[in-house]
Amino acid sequence: MDTTSRLLMLLDVVEHGSFASAAASRNIDRSVISKQISRLEDELGVRLLNRTTRSFSLTAAGAEMIKKSRELRELLGQTIRLADNYHQEPRGVLKITSPTIIAKRYLQPVINDFQKRFPQVEVELRLDDRVMDIVAEGFDLAFRIGEPKDSTLIARKLARNRMIILASPEFIDTYGMPKDIDELAQLPVANYTSTSLRVTTINYLDENGDRTEKTMKSVYRANDGEVLLLKALSGTAFVVVPAFIVGSEVADGRLVPLLADLKLLDYSAMYAIYPHRDLPVRTRLFFDAVREYIGKDVPIWENNIPNFERLYQQ
Repeated sequence: MDTTSRLLMLLDVVEHGSFASAAASRNIDRSVISKQISRLEDELGVRLLNRTTRSFSLTAAGAEMIKKSRELRELLGQTIRLADNYHQEPRGVLKITSPTIIAKRYLQPVINDFQKRFPQVEVELRLDDRVMDIVAEGFDLAFRIGEPKDSTLIARKLARNRMIILASPEFIDTYGMPKDIDELAQLPVANYTSTSLRVTTINYLDENGDRTEKTMKSVYRANDGEVLLLKALSGTAFVVVPAFIVGSEVADGRLVPLLADLKLLDYSAMYAIYPHRDLPVRTRLFFDAVREYIGKDVPIWENNIPNFERLYQQ
């Protein structure tokens, strides 16, 4: 292993926060990383880390090396992207991260077709809802709901994200069809909750056109949209979910829209996020394929819901 590789390994340790996490990300043993960092210190003739049995801290020299390591990683990335763009045929590894439901329903069909067209492209897909450092973890593309908070990343809007209120016929038989938002707020709801997001209200425009929130009566919480739909199908709660989660449940009559005249506010849009403007050709072509599949005006998932263009309109 050369000095460059060891510097990048040091950067991994610092960005992951531990030797164990860095080793797991590289699928190697922790002792390998520890040994290579020691060799790096010997090569450079300076201590880079102050280590204890459970943690480490950067020395002044180590902090300077981390700055240079980030510059080195960026330069290497630019070099590889430049070389990639000279290939007439896309090739190499395309590393993508996405929430599970988006990957299963809207990315996997594109991936299958893409690899038929470009068999020299390998795809690594990570299903994960958490916010991550896509530069540090080496991702080419991330698909996310909501604008990224990191201003150094490039974000391209893929599709709007309209909401829908759904309940099963059994639920309506039990509780009755709510006549307004106040009645709805008294009924049991299943809502999305994760470590980073807790959805507790319905957001809509009132009769005066003012943005309004109504707190829901939560009886069930989960961090997976498909699980929330299963709860709604059980007849024990209604749900307020993004349209991209809905499959054939409304068309089949298993779920029914509630308060369809309510002017629901859209949720944060779906974005493709990437670290650099000069995308490798394989990444650019895949992004274009996803955008084409989803649809540029009306996203593909809205076609699953009959007359959706007339529901919840502002």
